[in-house]
Amino acid sequence: MPYITVESGALSDEQKEELIKRLTEVSSEIMKVPQEFFVTTIKELSDKNFGIGGKTIDKIKEEYIKAQR
Repeated sequence: MPYITVESGALSDEQKEELIKRLTEVSSEIMKVPQEFFVTTIKELSDKNFGIGGKTIDKIKEEYIKAQR
């Protein structure tokens, strides 16, 4: 049974539904395994709980928003 797991920041319910649907469709097509056999989980992490380049994601987003103004 194929298992798909995604780790990300916070997602809306609509984003989760679309992500699960599309990942399953594409994986099923590529792997030639019926969609009914796929299990998908989403692990949401707070933006304060992971970072890139020594900065937390919440700080990176804050800096990005300021730069776009």
